[in-house]
Amino acid sequence: MIGNIIMISVGLTLVYLGIYKKMEPLLLVPIGLGAILVNLPGSELGSENSIFGYFLKYLIHTEIAPLLIFLGLGALTDFSPVLANPKTFLLGAAAQIGIFAALLSALFLGFSPQEAASIGIIGGADGPTTIYTTTILAPHLLAATAVAAYSYMSLVPIIQPPIIKALTSREERMIRMRQLRVVSKKEKIVFPIVTIIVTGIVAPKALPLIGMLMVGNLFRESGVTDRLAKGASEELMNIMTIILGLTIGSTMRAESFLTQKTILVLILGILAFAAATGGGVILAKFMNIFLAEKINPMIGAAGVSAVPMSARVVQKLAIEEDPQNHILMHAMGPNVAGVIGSAVVAGILISLLG
Repeated sequence: MIGNIIMISVGLTLVYLGIYKKMEPLLLVPIGLGAILVNLPGSELGSENSIFGYFLKYLIHTEIAPLLIFLGLGALTDFSPVLANPKTFLLGAAAQIGIFAALLSALFLGFSPQEAASIGIIGGADGPTTIYTTTILAPHLLAATAVAAYSYMSLVPIIQPPIIKALTSREERMIRMRQLRVVSKKEKIVFPIVTIIVTGIVAPKALPLIGMLMVGNLFRESGVTDRLAKGASEELMNIMTIILGLTIGSTMRAESFLTQKTILVLILGILAFAAATGGGVILAKFMNIFLAEKINPMIGAAGVSAVPMSARVVQKLAIEEDPQNHILMHAMGPNVAGVIGSAVVAGILISLLG
């Protein structure tokens, strides 16, 4: 009973953060409500034969919901910033160091390789990728990894600034970058097609995630499938988000959530986010040694794929130092590259450990 009260309090906290603090409200509110619903006395909503049980069995464990969310995400994403400045692909890749830092730490603490990979993927700052990976490799950790991923995504404005400031000087934070070139429509159409083909050859296990992302993006960029892009990014995305949030919340039953493993997952999730932020910034600083035209190293922090929140954090820090320094679009480059990077890493881990 005490455990149920604790979990109801956790659910209420998530709802409060979503509504009053506006921290990822589209996800924290349904997750919080799901946790409350399954922890009330006599509730059967967490059973296998409940609506949440069916959602979990047929939409989450089959990976349908996270993949459909990736379809919608692709229809919402503009890859122009990374196409205009391909160097930012490297920054998106560097931020994935957070995945491996948490993975190795989890192995050191005694987690199995499959559990460690599921925990590490939290560092990608991508909820659907975390859910997809955990569902395949360590489904018993689904609630902990999903809540960690989405909760820390909402805390990006709190987690990232002190790390960025610790790793950069004021002069570095004030670096201005030249306006990005205009990306042609042809480039925008070719990019998702080429990405699908290359992913299928190089990392086939990542193809479900990358493929759905790029299908949605091609709907957006083709100019002739606007209705499909709208349906994927609005109606489908909203429905899947509701189902995903409530179902993840329903897995937060006291008897399965209040464990030592859950606490360790939450701690390792913070490590993953911090390492991902630092990895991107450090690579940007290293690149500046060789670049004639310097990049603002803060944009490396946006390599975590919390789109567009981490890019906005970088922009806010830039304006604090120089009100005329607008680097949001530059930060969006590694930001959207991070989405691809985390999905590729997830595919590699699944192919090795699945």
